[in-house]
Amino acid sequence: MWRIALKMLFNDQAKYMGLVIGVAFSTLLINQQMGIFLGLLSRGGALIDDVPEANVWVMDPGVKNLDTVFPLRDTELGRVRGVEGVQWAVPYFKAMATVRTQTGQLESALLVGADDQSMIGIPANFVLGSAEDLRKPDAVAVNQDGFGKVWKGEEISIGNTVELNDRRAVVVAIIKDSPKFTSSITFYTRYSQALSYTNNGRNQLSFLLVRTAPSYSIQEVTDRIESQTGLMALSSTEFRDKAIQYIIDNTGIPISFGTVIALGIIVGVCVVGLMFNLFVLENLKHFAVLKAIGTSNYVLIGMVALQALVVGFVGYGFGLGAAAMFFEFAGRDANFAGFYLPWQIAIASGGVAAAIIALASMVALRRVLFVEPAIVFRG
Repeated sequence: MWRIALKMLFNDQAKYMGLVIGVAFSTLLINQQMGIFLGLLSRGGALIDDVPEANVWVMDPGVKNLDTVFPLRDTELGRVRGVEGVQWAVPYFKAMATVRTQTGQLESALLVGADDQSMIGIPANFVLGSAEDLRKPDAVAVNQDGFGKVWKGEEISIGNTVELNDRRAVVVAIIKDSPKFTSSITFYTRYSQALSYTNNGRNQLSFLLVRTAPSYSIQEVTDRIESQTGLMALSSTEFRDKAIQYIIDNTGIPISFGTVIALGIIVGVCVVGLMFNLFVLENLKHFAVLKAIGTSNYVLIGMVALQALVVGFVGYGFGLGAAAMFFEFAGRDANFAGFYLPWQIAIASGGVAAAIIALASMVALRRVLFVEPAIVFRG
């Protein structure tokens, strides 16, 4: 009976391909959109990910995310360093800057200033140059993707000059960093050098990066910093989650991607359901013959389930493979750097594909179970 069920399925190639394409399209859409959505969210905490040395971030209590910064007084650094359980604390500067290249074009860039002494706050993955080169006058480092946008078509090199907020800057290093949510161009320099490129008033300290002493818990130290200084102290994980949650709550990204994913599921259900129903309808006489010779309903259900299972596996495989190829090739573009397909999403999409094919088969089964064997003898 199982061979008969497969012959019925494969012999109707048009319906079979339509069913496979319906499941594959839905799977592709779900995986692609979810992968891009999670990739965008991960960029919300990219700056935090690039500073693994610090496990606590200290900021003004009104800060909601990485983009809205309320500068602190420089004296706050000494106060935080004096809190019991703080192993070290260093300043961290973040601001937006306008970049003018040698060709005269303007670009918006992120400017990061790290501690002058320790250089904590600058990613460790240097493509060209080193952290020591940043101690030179007017020295900055630029991320690899940003170099391609500022100097389009040029081979990656150091020694180029730009204007950051109308001040001269010399690129002495190229860094491979995490893709950012707000800007794909990021310049890194010393904290004191970063201040010279901006004019933010008397208070210019964006964040304080803190490392807790080994014998103290992170929660214990953050509680002490908040009680003794009145500032907000969050662990790196908490601050990253806070930044991502802000994007979810205050942008239309979740609704936009959710709508597309929902449409993909609805289209999958409609297309697969309709095609599978037509397939069963056209083969209803064959099922009637089997029923006439004594085949039980349980066997017929098994035959339809086998056909649905084959369609589901083949369609899911094609859809998942197409999604994986998309991220493989799209990831080579700087705009899609860091996007990937998590295995959890691949498994979840498999569950959705199974639900789609199960729903379609249940609708079609109603005709099979109630078909009259006498239909075989009708003209």
